[in-house]
Amino acid sequence: MNLPILWYFADPMCSWCWGFSPVIETLREHDRDRMKIALVLGGLRHETAPMPAAQRDDILHHWHAVHERTGQAFRFDGALPDGFVYDTEPACRAVVAMGGLDPALIFALFKAIQTAFYAEGRDVTQADVLAGLAAGLGVEAARFRQAFDSDDARARTQAHFRQTRQACVRGFPTLILQQDTQLHTVSTGCETLDSVRDAIARHLPPA
Repeated sequence: MNLPILWYFADPMCSWCWGFSPVIETLREHDRDRMKIALVLGGLRHETAPMPAAQRDDILHHWHAVHERTGQAFRFDGALPDGFVYDTEPACRAVVAMGGLDPALIFALFKAIQTAFYAEGRDVTQADVLAGLAAGLGVEAARFRQAFDSDDARARTQAHFRQTRQACVRGFPTLILQQDTQLHTVSTGCETLDSVRDAIARHLPPA
């Protein structure tokens, strides 16, 4: 019998996904025997120019809201410096590339990118930063860069973005439970662990 799949639509540079990190980690640790949890990279932002000051202020307002609601760590001093281009494709592609090298490290790199960006203030749009994070997980930086820079990784990243659109996901994080061909939306937004588990239980009773 195939396990149900809990599709986790998220982006490593989405602040509410960072706030949701403890919830998804708990589900992965304690519920892996009753369902598979699969990550779909969403492609939150595709900017090509540095953000204006007003946009920076708006984003930091959201970051403070996430911190206050979830307690997740943020480095606010010097965050989103002048000239920063908020393009999440490289960070998403890094996770996709890691999936081709070692699928067991997909979620580990996803969290490493989140931690570097939000808690440490590092620019995770840069390939050398992403390669360093991969190296910290035991993947040789040069090997990671080759995968990251490949046409295959770019194409598979775009496939993730298409899957997100086809699922009609409008925001992150979103959880959708798949049982055979049946799809059930579990949560949209940064819900609590109890709320998520209650929603899952309506479709997947505890063993």
